[in-house]
Amino acid sequence: MTNSEILQATKLFLLDLDGTVYVDETPIGEMPKTLQTLRGMGKKLVFLTNNSSKTEAEYEKKLRRIGLFSEGDGVYTSATATVEYLKANYAGKRVFLLGTDALKERFREEGILPDEERPEVCVLAYDVTLTFDKIRKFDYFLRRGVRFLATHPDDVCPTADGSMPDVGSFLAMFERSSGRKPDLIIGKPFFTMGEGIARRYCVERGEMCMVGDRMHTDIRFARNNGMRSVLVLSGETTAETMKNFPDVPDLVLPDFNAILRESV
Repeated sequence: MTNSEILQATKLFLLDLDGTVYVDETPIGEMPKTLQTLRGMGKKLVFLTNNSSKTEAEYEKKLRRIGLFSEGDGVYTSATATVEYLKANYAGKRVFLLGTDALKERFREEGILPDEERPEVCVLAYDVTLTFDKIRKFDYFLRRGVRFLATHPDDVCPTADGSMPDVGSFLAMFERSSGRKPDLIIGKPFFTMGEGIARRYCVERGEMCMVGDRMHTDIRFARNNGMRSVLVLSGETTAETMKNFPDVPDLVLPDFNAILRESV
């Protein structure tokens, strides 16, 4: 597809964060101007991330600070999708959340009952405050067959100083220690997160476009959910490494600012 065809077909752009719209604290190129132009064209913008260590409000605060968020935009995380899934499928159940204090507070606000003594569901999120005591206790309940959910599958989380272990790395550890794989993974590239987005924004998936820098999460997410996809080469994936994956994006751009070059 061409830039113009993507723009014509898309009502809602799902925008990955690091490597797609910014790197650390710096917008990529003229990203604030690009996003404002898309808003002027009537496009809905939703910032979408698998990172479940921060709340939507925390991400919005950062995006506003660096000039990327405007009224009418949205933020949707794998933690948000997990909250919605729990409320729809495990309402009133006791939940052991392995996550940050901010995420635990968000769960409480949504009426999800925290319980690390008699949990009925164990949820693994991106816990940057992880301790051995937390690991031991979580593993104890996994070995006893408690329902096991994970917010997302990413092995590493990019930072300015290099990658850090993410939920996928923790999943490998718990599989070795407990013999358990998660019963369900919520975030990209899986279907549950796509369902949540469709419900929240009331847009047909064929009118959504996923924009991201990772083939195995962003582009596969689009394929799994019947969305269009734009791969940007401003982050993790290069023109060479994209050939190592089976999925084919609808459009490949050097960065997302290039989406406007044929059309404006």
